[in-house]
Amino acid sequence: MTDARLRRGRGSLTVSFFVQGVAFALLVTRIPAIQDRYGISDGLLPAFLAAVPVLAGVSSVVTEKLAARVGPAAVLRWAQPVVLLALLAVGAGAELWAAAVALGVFGLAVGALDASMNMLGVSLQRAYGRSIMLGFHASYSLGGIAGASLAWAGAHWHLPLFVSYLPVVVVLLPVAFVGSRWYVDGGGEAEAAMGAGEPAGSQRVVFRLLLPLCLVMTFAYIGDSTVSNWSAKYLQDVLHSSEELATVPYNAYMVTTLLGRTVGDFGVRRFGAVLVVRAGAVLAALGFAVVAAAQGPWVGMAGFTVLGLGLSVVVPQTFAAAGRLFPGASDAAVARLNVFNYVGFLVGSPLVGALGDAWSYRGAMLVPMVLVLVTVVYATSFGAPKARYGGGHERPRTVDVG
Repeated sequence: MTDARLRRGRGSLTVSFFVQGVAFALLVTRIPAIQDRYGISDGLLPAFLAAVPVLAGVSSVVTEKLAARVGPAAVLRWAQPVVLLALLAVGAGAELWAAAVALGVFGLAVGALDASMNMLGVSLQRAYGRSIMLGFHASYSLGGIAGASLAWAGAHWHLPLFVSYLPVVVVLLPVAFVGSRWYVDGGGEAEAAMGAGEPAGSQRVVFRLLLPLCLVMTFAYIGDSTVSNWSAKYLQDVLHSSEELATVPYNAYMVTTLLGRTVGDFGVRRFGAVLVVRAGAVLAALGFAVVAAAQGPWVGMAGFTVLGLGLSVVVPQTFAAAGRLFPGASDAAVARLNVFNYVGFLVGSPLVGALGDAWSYRGAMLVPMVLVLVTVVYATSFGAPKARYGGGHERPRTVDVG
């Protein structure tokens, strides 16, 4: 595989992560507008919102089988346009059944997209011979910031959802189609497996070995969903901030997540994945502790900001560790691990809400703090302490095929 092809594959996948960040942010930040458009009651809304990650989890499982037949690049090539068109459909409908269908399609396509994107990322990282996964997720974070900004503009100018979504889809749809021409599909995985004397894809994923990474993924998304769903309410109701100031923590969290992922690959190459993940988990736990102890909104906001920096490295490195643990079956390992992304998302928000209502929201913030700290114990599952995904300790496996 030529270096030029690897660079094109890396660039096109980076664009795909960015497009997905934009699309997902445009959906989740306009939930109130979607609720108003379709007349979804407060009682029915949680069922609609829960259906998306549930269907995404089912789709991720199916993607394991589908990718084994046609390759993750083919899955991603068609899943991304479906996500964008489903987003547009969410803004175009008027009846409740239309919202259910559009959100259902969105959930199914997102599960396939998330799994296949990370399959390709893990494979490319192996072909490069050094850590690059955090860079892909940094592109996703940048897309999320762009999508949230576009959503704010649509809300500020009181644009209908369809009018707000249409220009974005018109621009991003051809970008996704053109970029998909240069996806690099599984070269590193096949070489690693054949280098071990086995046919590519012949290794079996042992769930007992994958389980620590599944728990880390779940705990990380419990922390992430706590910030996305409760940071504004916590600042306003517990720390008595203004409504305007209460919107700032999530934006600050997204920015520090982007910063952490932008420099994270350099940290992995220099210090190793285990140390970087442990440091991220401790930093995230410190952020939760600051939030729980804060007596004013600015201190609480500082805690959420630190949180973003800590959590930013955990999820990308968890996907990378799964591919590293099962080099002959990394696609299957990534697809199964991806399910726990949605498990954490489903558990996190109701868990914090229930504890907050029954006990206190300050106390509720200690639960994700403890769960994130468990990652310190499981960090050995991310590889040998000196494993740096390259960085002078591992040499790239690249073959010039002309």
